[in-house]
Parts: sequence; C-alpha cells; structure tokens
Amino acid sequence: MLFWIICATLVAAIAFALAITLLRPRGAEVPAAVQDMQVYRTQLAEVEKDRARGVLAPEEANRLKIEISRRLLEADRAAQAAMVQAGGQAPRGLTVAMAGIVVAALAGTFFLYDWLGANGMPDEPMAKRIAAANDSYTSRPSQEEAEKVALAERGPMPEVPQEFQELMERLRKAVQDRPNDIRGLDLLAVNEMQVGNYHAGWEAQRRLIALKGDSATAEDYARLGEFMFIAAGQGIITPETEAAFATALDKDRTNARALFYLGLMMGQNQRPDRAFRLWDAALRVSAPEDPWVPLIMQNIDALAWLAGEDDYTAPMPVPRGPTAEDLAAAQDMPPAERAQMVRGMVEALNARMANEGGTIDDWEKLISSLRIIGEAERAEAIAGEAREKFVNRTEDLARIEAAAATPLGEKVEDPAPAAPMMPGPSAEQVQAAGEMSAEDRQAMIEGMVERLVTRLNEEGGSVEEWTRAIGALSTIGKTDEAKEMLAKARAALAEDAQALAALEAAAKSAGVSE
Repeated sequence: MLFWIICATLVAAIAFALAITLLRPRGAEVPAAVQDMQVYRTQLAEVEKDRARGVLAPEEANRLKIEISRRLLEADRAAQAAMVQAGGQAPRGLTVAMAGIVVAALAGTFFLYDWLGANGMPDEPMAKRIAAANDSYTSRPSQEEAEKVALAERGPMPEVPQEFQELMERLRKAVQDRPNDIRGLDLLAVNEMQVGNYHAGWEAQRRLIALKGDSATAEDYARLGEFMFIAAGQGIITPETEAAFATALDKDRTNARALFYLGLMMGQNQRPDRAFRLWDAALRVSAPEDPWVPLIMQNIDALAWLAGEDDYTAPMPVPRGPTAEDLAAAQDMPPAERAQMVRGMVEALNARMANEGGTIDDWEKLISSLRIIGEAERAEAIAGEAREKFVNRTEDLARIEAAAATPLGEKVEDPAPAAPMMPGPSAEQVQAAGEMSAEDRQAMIEGMVERLVTRLNEEGGSVEEWTRAIGALSTIGKTDEAKEMLAKARAALAEDAQALAALEAAAKSAGVSE
C-alpha cells in the first residue's frame, strides 16, 4: 500500500505543476517595452543630477534629455501595443486538450504498470540472487523423476525396422550371455540410445564403466552423463547426471563434453559467472566439428558480459588431429603428399597438447602419426613422456606401446624448411565447422578473427597472438589485412629478435611475407 501512496503523491505533484503552467494567464508576463521605459526614466533623472553638479554643460544636458525622451515615447507606444495583443489567457480548447492528454498519460502509466509490473516484488541484492540460484540447484528433480515426466511427454518409442529390431534382440541376448564383454556393452549402449530406449542405453553404459573399473576413462563417464541427460529430457541435468560429468572432469579436466554440460547446468541455475568459465574452458579444448561449439559461440559473449568480462575474445576451436580414417587415407597417397597432409595435422595436434594437455587418445594418435611420417625420434621422445604420465594405468600404457610400435613410414623432407606451425584457424579448421550453414560458419569465424585483430590493434599482444591473427586473416582470404597486421607486428616486436624470427617464418607459411 505504501508503494501506491508514494506513486499517487508523485503523480499529483506532477499534475499540479503541469496545470499551473497550462492555466496561467499569458498576459501576466511584463512586456520588454515596459522594462525599457523604467530604464529611460532612470536615465533622465541621472542626466538632471549631472547637470546640477556641473558635470554636464546645459546644452549637452538638454540634448541628452531630448534623445532619451524620444526613446521613452517609442517604448511607451510599444508597451501599449503589447498589452493589447497579450491580453487574456491561452485558448480554452487548447488548455482542455492538453489537460486531457496529461490525465490520459498518467492513467495509462498506472494501467501499464498494473499489467506488466510487479509491485509486490522485493529488491533482489546479489546475496538473494545467489540464494535463489542455490535453491534452484538443490530443488532439481532426480533422474528417476525426470525420466518419468520425459517418458510421459515422449509417448511410445518410435517404430524401428523389423530387421533392426531382430539385430537388437540378438545383441541384447549376446550381452546377457556374456555380461563381461566390454565391446558388446559398448555397442548395446550406443544402439539402445539410437532406437530411443534411453534408460536402457545409459544403464548399459553404467555397466560398461563398472566392468572397466579403474580403467574407465573420462570420456566413458562423459558419455554416461550425456546419455542420462537425453533420458531425463526437458534439458534437465539431474544430480546423478552432474555426478557423472564431475567424475569425468576428475579424470580429465580438459574433457570438453563434461565442461559443456556442466556449464549448461550452471546457466540453467542462474549462475552465468560459473557457466562462462566452464564454457570458455570447453571452447579451448574443443574441435570445430564438436556439436556443442556453435551453441557456445552463440552465447559466450553474453555470458562473458554477465560474468563481468567486458573485454573478452572467444578462443578459436582447435583441430583434434588426424583420425584413424585420415591416417588410412594417407597410406594410399604419394609419399610427399602424404607427409605434407599428415604433418600439418600432426603439428596442429602437437601444438594443442603442448598448450592444453591431452587425453590418452591424443597421445596415442600423436605417437602413431609421427611414426607414419617417419619422425621416429620425435615419436619416441613423446612416447617417453606418455609412459611417465600414464605410469600407473596399465591399459593406457599398453595403448602407448602399441602406438610406439606403429610401422615406421618413409621420412620425406619438405621442399622448403618447415616453418613454425601457424597458430589460429587453418583451412582445415574453417572447413571443419561442418554442422553449421555456410553463412553461420563464415560469420562465426570472421567474428572471432575481428575480435582478435581489434584487441591487438588496441593493446598489442604476444608473437603467438600476432601470428594467429595473420594466419586467420590469410585463411579467410583477407590477404591485404594480413599484410597490414604483419607490418604492425614487426613494429611491435622490433626489439625481440627471436619473436621476429618466429613471426617471419609464420608469415612465410601463411603466404603473406614480402
């Protein structure tokens, strides 16, 4: 009630002030000519005083009095005319119309607030908002409760071809007969999800993890969390789902899948500050083709602003490195072309692992790829690092040894000395955002490049950032801008000979060196 009393008092005060303005007689104002007449009378009195004191000669005093009197008469005539024209008040119709507009505006304000406003809503300082976020977080439904609601909304499972149904029955029976078959459980979990039997899918994945025991990987747990998320429906990340993702991050803090889903959960529970940190970390370890990258890129700037990061530049997704299919396809290529293709992918993977670490899959892939292109010494050195990293994980060590035993390919030298790997988006990266439309993909890439270029122009940066910007501009066809950035980078790094050498090599690799 106090709120409405205050509002009514303010509205009444404003209305009164407007009414006074509208209803005041226009003739109440003193014309300028009347004020002039007062001035001229004062001047006449002053002239008479000066003549009496002998300051002015009688002739000069008479001349001034005549001139001032003439002006006084003209001012009097002007004042008489002004008083005639200004007599009365403002037109009554206009006054009534303006009063009606004021009343309508004030009444409309009340009705609009009553419709859209929330006068009973208390102030929400940060402490209360965090408390509300915690309440939202702790009141989430359990996995069982969420699945019941989702199952009712989805209705019956979709029909699948009879042939596929028969295959699924055979797979289920095979797993039942051989419950310790890891490969069978893996296939069962994936295929149950594909046919829409989501609960059975994540249950099979959980059995697979239990069977693997300590050798279960971060990706195993991340996949379990994703399957449970799908089963819960409605975009809900239940406490059980969160636990699966948390375990994945305990095993590998760079697991992009787990980082993405936990960031999504924080965003759903009004904690954009935490969501931003998780999504930023996910973006730094994701490949362009990862399905969550477009969603992160569409929302990361808004999250950064909500988190208080006013000067944020989203990092470029990095390539994962050569897949098994890439390596198999490389075997059928001429040696020189095979070495060139694989070396580019290998160096990209090596650069990412050097900056951010990697999973057992990344280590295995890097070692085997180096041996395929004949880099035996580098492969052995990296295998030695991997043996130390995974010393207590028997299954992972076996994978490292298998990768180190990959048949050694013929080492083919490049026709020109290899320049340092150009950081930033390569042609492969640009092409890898396959799930996005051409327009969205181009807009995403150009937006990231533009933010990096703007920051470097305003604040400068490291040699890695300069080379990343030059390489990115060259990759998206902006060669002239890449050359301009090269000139600015040379000026900025002029006193660092080592950085200049790296810059020139990178510029040559990007095709923008003069």
